[in-house]
Amino acid sequence: TPAFARFPFFGGENCSKLILRNEQSPDGDIIDCVPISSQPAFDHPLLKNHTIQTRPAYHPEGLYDESKVASQKQRTQTITQMWHQNGLCQENTIPIRRTKKEDVFRASSIRRYGKKTHLSTPNPSSVDPAMLNENGHQHAIAYVEGDKYYGAKATINVWQPSIQQGNEFSLSQLWILGGSFGQDLNSIEAGWQVSPDLYGDNNTRLFTYWTSDAYQATGCYNLLCSGFIQTNNQIAMGASIFPISNYGGSQYDINILVWKDPKEGNWWLQFGNDYVLGYWPSFLFSYLADSASMIEWGGEVVNTEPDGSHTSTQMGSGHFPEEGFGKSSYFKNIQVVDSSNNLKAPRGIGSFTEQSNCYDVQNGNNGDWGTYFYYGGPGKNPNCP
Repeated sequence: TPAFARFPFFGGENCSKLILRNEQSPDGDIIDCVPISSQPAFDHPLLKNHTIQTRPAYHPEGLYDESKVASQKQRTQTITQMWHQNGLCQENTIPIRRTKKEDVFRASSIRRYGKKTHLSTPNPSSVDPAMLNENGHQHAIAYVEGDKYYGAKATINVWQPSIQQGNEFSLSQLWILGGSFGQDLNSIEAGWQVSPDLYGDNNTRLFTYWTSDAYQATGCYNLLCSGFIQTNNQIAMGASIFPISNYGGSQYDINILVWKDPKEGNWWLQFGNDYVLGYWPSFLFSYLADSASMIEWGGEVVNTEPDGSHTSTQMGSGHFPEEGFGKSSYFKNIQVVDSSNNLKAPRGIGSFTEQSNCYDVQNGNNGDWGTYFYYGGPGKNPNCP
């Protein structure tokens, strides 16, 4: 069906010729191993004759200082993806989570499948109570602005928040932002999310997003449209990650780094210390073709106000920051990349939440965790009716 041509790799007869192998994941996903040159990115008209940059020319300076310290103290619990239990994709292919008919049919329209809604980025300088109900997106974030930024990094605690309604989601991510919060916002995003509407289940999944026009016509999640060029054969965008943290028990986290290669100008994504996943070509963007003007880290939920009251969809662990380690979700070792391609602690960090009785955020700083914050909450509760 032509309407589904852009979804990897939905239906069409030609798709089977592109897939070299597929893996059935224990969570029900099918992961197709697709030749790197046949990925959805190359549907973009400006990428027809693109030469794939197989690796970044430069990593940010100071990237591995933190891991040296970590090895002397405590090793972070290892997180992987569920589909790895049944094998990996070979060299020169990339793993793509297969889009099923039912995934697309859950969307409000085919055109909106795999896309966020307009005004879903938190704007700390403007809290309009009227917009809370109209927009339905709520946040608990830390942020920096007022400089030129060339990347950001964070270690993000991984949970499986419960979702009240199928058309709501809960995510924890970083945002690389350029432009205004009007019609021209540029955004690169990465983190983890639970989204029954997008994936058909409540699993915690690795995700990316990009837009160059405030979520209107450009961009999408993961590889659901052309844009992001994946170079890694081991990590699948949108695939489940595990294990996840337990309340009062074992804690797991992931490292996410996004940075602008100073030589080629592309924005690269790294997952963990070992997986450079690929890049967003700089020409996809206007403001981000140069640099970012704001970085945000934190949580976002959709509140559809079921039954006229606040949703009980959880953010983070579903518990407020005051509960601390093992109970509340955290971001730690948050850093920005400066104009000299150095990772450094953010200066003048602020925090923001629309309704702190529903979801909250608390910043901190210490020797082990650097700049960090706890965030999240249960949504609906006696103080958040």
